[in-house]
Amino acid sequence: GSNVLKMSSSIQIQPKTAVQKSKASPLRCSPKPTVKPHPKPSDKLNPKTIDPFGVHTRPLSAFAAIYAKGGIPCRLVHGSVKHRLQWECLPETVPFDPLLVTLAEGLRETKHPYTFVSKEGFKELLMVEGATEKAIPLLPRLVPVLKAALAHSDDEVFGRGLDALVQLSAVVGPSLNDYLKHLLTNLSRRLMQKKFREKVTVALQKLEQYGGKVS
Repeated sequence: GSNVLKMSSSIQIQPKTAVQKSKASPLRCSPKPTVKPHPKPSDKLNPKTIDPFGVHTRPLSAFAAIYAKGGIPCRLVHGSVKHRLQWECLPETVPFDPLLVTLAEGLRETKHPYTFVSKEGFKELLMVEGATEKAIPLLPRLVPVLKAALAHSDDEVFGRGLDALVQLSAVVGPSLNDYLKHLLTNLSRRLMQKKFREKVTVALQKLEQYGGKVS
């Protein structure tokens, strides 16, 4: 009788031990997230998948480093048709200094999600109530940053810089006039290129419209 009890108890214990081992082993052997063999295409749009310590990753730019640390209070939400930004707080409550300047610096980025976040963030921040009063004091810092985007060799960077300049002009109006001379050289250079001739011409017309007769 005692032998039967010993056998039955050993039978109960052994499967339990085996189950415990099978549950524990995957945890020890689970691969690190940074070495996924086949990442989903949507992962490219998620800033969390950008590994700053990756073997083949170049040093992060200033904007990318700030974005990776959560210094930009908005993130990209990608849909099936159109991407959009989701703000962590209302844009009206966000200090323009230094965020607007930081977003302007991000216009020179060439990788997702930085390209979208900087362009859309700059645009949406200028749309908030009271943007004029908040943006005008930042013009001495914004203009050199936009000038760098307009002088960039990448066509898309130039396009984002030109759009941002027109958006800024619409908000600050004649306050931008004193700074236009610093930007005209880069605009005239692109004006000579056939593919940008129309876009630059329209931009100059809008700058004149928003700046008034003095411009």
